[in-house]
Amino acid sequence: MSDALTILGLESSCDDTGAAVVRGQPGKAQVLSSVVEGQTSLHAAFGGVVPEIAARAHAERLDDVVRQALSQAGLGLRDLDGIAVTAGPGLIGGVMSGVMCAKGIALGAGLPLIGVNHLAGHALTPRLTDGAVFPYLMLLVSGGHCQFLLVRGPDEYRRLGGTIDDAPGEAFDKTARLLALPQPGGPSVEAEARNGDAKRFRFPRPLLDREGCDMSFSGLKTAVLRMRDQVMEGNGLRQQDRADLCAGFQAAVVDVLAEKTRRALALYLAENPAQPMLAVAGGVAANKAIRAGLETVCADMHTAFTAPPLALCTDNGAMIAYAGLERFARGERDDMTLAARPRWPLDRSSAGMLGGGRKGPKA
Repeated sequence: MSDALTILGLESSCDDTGAAVVRGQPGKAQVLSSVVEGQTSLHAAFGGVVPEIAARAHAERLDDVVRQALSQAGLGLRDLDGIAVTAGPGLIGGVMSGVMCAKGIALGAGLPLIGVNHLAGHALTPRLTDGAVFPYLMLLVSGGHCQFLLVRGPDEYRRLGGTIDDAPGEAFDKTARLLALPQPGGPSVEAEARNGDAKRFRFPRPLLDREGCDMSFSGLKTAVLRMRDQVMEGNGLRQQDRADLCAGFQAAVVDVLAEKTRRALALYLAENPAQPMLAVAGGVAANKAIRAGLETVCADMHTAFTAPPLALCTDNGAMIAYAGLERFARGERDDMTLAARPRWPLDRSSAGMLGGGRKGPKA
């Protein structure tokens, strides 16, 4: 590629420390390396991510993952065109760790600095993996986020709907804790559900009786708690009970996401895109039952379906490097005043879904 850009990307918004090198042009790039170090073992005893522990781990690991990413790519700092870093949204301690590391590298190597919205990293991943053409519909479904985004350009997003409370990944994690399953909860609940009867326990399908694409998963988690308590009043919670509860819960999530996706696709298709596509990203996108439900909806509505490989669905440095590449190619740069942001919605024209505060809406 004659005009190829080579960008190092850093990701530290939650509990995955990532660094990667991406080379190419907007819509046509390749991942030269990607290193991710998770923190599951550090948080296992607490039933969830502890922000202070996560931030400390990021600070300790960032230098090492950067060295590994450069080594795997066979490159040095002199071979790079810029440094991209997640500047928000996320756990503020982790985001600050990444931003400070990126600033140090950029300043020491004399390289441009590019701050990236973590959500844009996910939303633009189909451009990296599939060369997706604007506009496309993105379902971002993870532990901390769930929203439908109409992606019209690298910095042009319209939110069609999202969760008004818990994200699906959070609901999976909480359901796993209620049923004494290991974290992360998504894979644990999915594994149990394979041996369960999804029809034994009928859980609610929140907000399906309300128009639009907004979702709610907090009440679904509460329904699991109440059903578990009812079951335990008998002979305790048996293995089959646990599997059936997981299957029923997962089926409810699938139904909600499928129906809300159908509605979001209808709004998207009304714009008459030439090459309609639904892309899904985020850790929950790895769930096979959810993928199957979304693929069925897309087939019914004659829309292409794509999901990045699992390594690029979850948090990683490659998506940040690519989003930085898109910004860099448009001549956008940041300076040493780049600040970490706990909240940073992509659609700045819409009201925040999850509340605001002095620093603005969360998502």
